[in-house]
Amino acid sequence: MRYMFLIYSQETDEPRSQEEIDQVISGHRAVMADAGQKGILLGVERLKPTRTATTLRTKNGVPMTLDGPFAETKEQLAGYYILECKDLD
Repeated sequence: MRYMFLIYSQETDEPRSQEEIDQVISGHRAVMADAGQKGILLGVERLKPTRTATTLRTKNGVPMTLDGPFAETKEQLAGYYILECKDLD
């Protein structure tokens, strides 16, 4: 069974400390190493910031592209892992 772990983050204009950046990278590397060693890692991808996003909508059958997304939220989808596991446990 495939599972998708969604990674959420808070985008901010405030710079993050190198210690915080290193901690996040270390955590992701540990997850990827463990899943890779178990042979269950199918994919992992970091997403671009929301300011680069485009929303596609259809109006009267005509596709329109808009800057976006337009959502009031404190967290943004930042990436994902796809794992192939025998069960949820």
